[in-house]
Order: sequence, then structure tokens, then C-alpha cells
Amino acid sequence: MPVLLLLTLSNIFMTFAWYWHLRSGAMAKPLLLVILISWGLAFVEYCFAIPANRIGYAGGWSVAQLKITQEAIALLVFGVFMVTFLGEPLQWRHLAAFLCLMGAVAFLFVGR
Repeated sequence: MPVLLLLTLSNIFMTFAWYWHLRSGAMAKPLLLVILISWGLAFVEYCFAIPANRIGYAGGWSVAQLKITQEAIALLVFGVFMVTFLGEPLQWRHLAAFLCLMGAVAFLFVGR
């Protein structure tokens, strides 16, 4: 469970690092300032991602399981961010992509 929590926190910070500046008010900020703010957010993301991967790997997760789980969480976090922070509509394609990723997660965890 700590792995999933840490990966989720990691993805929240990384999603903000990559996309917060696309909001209308932030688009006016100088690019260098946006990069520096994003680097700060990415640093926090790494503070969660590195322990998540180390704990998971030490706990018996394979690298592939860690990566595909991270991707599934990233898509879920991004969907929430896209709708709530950027105000973009959720469409059926988003759900279909998430379901495909969940299938990939299932393939990597079956039989382990």
C-alpha cells in the first residue's frame, strides 16, 4: 500500500509540474519562471517516486510492474487534473485508454 500511495503522490506532483502552466493565467508567465517552478515540483515528485520504486522493488514488485502501475496511476491522476484544473471534458476515449492500461496492469500481475 505505501507503494501505491507514494506513486499517486508522485504522479500528482509530476502532473502539476508538466501541465499547471497551461491554465490561462499562467500562460502569461515568463517561460524561464515556469521552468523553474516546474523543476521545483518535479523535485518533490522525485522525493516520492524514488522511495516508491525502491520499496516496491524490495517488496517483490518487478520493474515492469512498478512502471505499468505508475502509468495507470498517471492516467487516472491526469484525467482528474484535466477535468478539475484545466476544465476539459472527459470523453469515452479517456475511459477506453484507462481500461487498456488496466489490462496491461492485469497482465503483469497475473500469476505473481
